[in-house]
Amino acid sequence: MAVYTEVTEEDLDAFLAAYDLGAVLSLKGIAEGVENSNYLLRTEKGTFILTLYEKRVNEADLPFFLNLMDHLAARGLTCPQPIRAKNGEALGRMAGRPAAMVSFLEGMSVRRPSVQHCGEVGAGLARLHLAGADFPMRRANSLSLSGWAPLFDGAKARADEITPGLAAFITDELAALAKVWPQSLPQGVIHADLFPDNVFFLDKHLSGLIDFYFACTDALAYDAAICLNAWCFEPDASFNVTKGQAFLAGYQSVRALDAQEIAALPVLARGAALRFLLTRLVDWLNVPVGALVRPKDPMEYVKKLRFHQHVKSAADYGLLA
Repeated sequence: MAVYTEVTEEDLDAFLAAYDLGAVLSLKGIAEGVENSNYLLRTEKGTFILTLYEKRVNEADLPFFLNLMDHLAARGLTCPQPIRAKNGEALGRMAGRPAAMVSFLEGMSVRRPSVQHCGEVGAGLARLHLAGADFPMRRANSLSLSGWAPLFDGAKARADEITPGLAAFITDELAALAKVWPQSLPQGVIHADLFPDNVFFLDKHLSGLIDFYFACTDALAYDAAICLNAWCFEPDASFNVTKGQAFLAGYQSVRALDAQEIAALPVLARGAALRFLLTRLVDWLNVPVGALVRPKDPMEYVKKLRFHQHVKSAADYGLLA
């Protein structure tokens, strides 16, 4: 989440005229994240998250995201639900951008995940995968293997501004992964961005999952690989195998990984690290002037990627036989 587009009082009044939410009590920009403009909106009838969609979000994909949240909530997963206008529509426009509101979830994200948090996230991710199994819509993952080289093309010339040799490092990794990327793993709906700031906890227990705007149809194990990157490394970029073990055990307590998924996990984790290295690189080099946003350091994912390059099997992540 972030704020790229400022919302005026006139913008807000015009947008909310389509809803029955009472008078506005407050509107506050949310600075976390890097993709869309997000606001915490309080009205006489409740608290909501107002999102203006920007940057990588294709407007044609928005029905997928909004319908997915409704689908998952109907199957018992705690996640935001779209707020529909008086005409039944969940998607509108504000300040020239597509815009929508979703329900507000109680809970807190964690900055330093514990082993228990990792186990809860593993189980929560698996529940998401099962709840999405019968979702009828499909959306290709534009930030998987086929999308990485085009994304890098826009940043390659300046990559060495971050650190010398980064452009060559990424070029080599793209070529290596293209040769070994798995093609026939079990697929379904994945979150694709389940970082700590997208998971809420209450009393150390998972209370909700948010921010489904990268959700897509892809290998379920790739989602697990993303979480290994996001949850199981320490601030010094060392992998915490105890956290990895807890995450994978939590996941498998709900949905067992098959033999192909287990064998592919090291390659998937490399790919996940490269994906976030690339998007962080692009964002780091292209922060709009005056934007209320904190770009994230791409070098964090260089370090993680180097770790994955030396992993021999899923056992190195804590997967128990």
